[in-house]
Amino acid sequence: MAEIMTIAAERRDRAGKGAARATRRTDRVPGVIYGDKQAPVLISVEKRLLERIASNESFFARLATVTVDGASHRVLPREVQLDPVTDRPIHCDFLRVGPKTRITVAVPIHFENEAASPGLKRGGVLNVVRHAVEVYCLADSIPEVFTFDLTGLDIGDSIHISHVKLPEGVRPTIDRDFTIASVAAPTVFVEETPVVAAAAEGEAAAAGAAAPGAAPAAGAAPAAGDKKPEKK
Repeated sequence: MAEIMTIAAERRDRAGKGAARATRRTDRVPGVIYGDKQAPVLISVEKRLLERIASNESFFARLATVTVDGASHRVLPREVQLDPVTDRPIHCDFLRVGPKTRITVAVPIHFENEAASPGLKRGGVLNVVRHAVEVYCLADSIPEVFTFDLTGLDIGDSIHISHVKLPEGVRPTIDRDFTIASVAAPTVFVEETPVVAAAAEGEAAAAGAAAPGAAPAAGAAPAAGDKKPEKK
């Protein structure tokens, strides 16, 4: 399990859109702590702090301690809403968890030993099917990351969820041995040979000369059977 992070927050007195906008004007992000059969707590988090910690790929799979007015709340980040234009956080939700709380969480995937994969050495491409695996487990048993070893993988080989040993009490939400990634053959691009302009012009000229009713070129001798104009 990853190290528990600490988030300093302030209590908010009012809910609603107007109060949330007022909170954002102070460079803070409105949020709420809920769950574990307790009353929700309205909070706000410093915007730069939230942007920094939320950029971590394991943010939603890490337990956190949110401190509000001297009280500590053990939580799991569940959602950070972003502004569709600025991509800045505008709201955050934290789920309060107890020692027996079981949750569904997406755990990031890492790969190691790429240099030991014969397929990748020969120009193959690692085709990643899943960048995270959704699992069901106790809040205290959330894996920080799943690491898959690429040693010995050749072109056409695949790695599945069964290739990693899951901690006790942790199970995927998908009940089958699904694919995580595969080594695909390299894509070969064949460039077409450009047609020489002169050759194209020559072909066009030959086609024009062979066409019936084509006018003779300037200065060309008249064809047999053509009458010469009479002199007066």
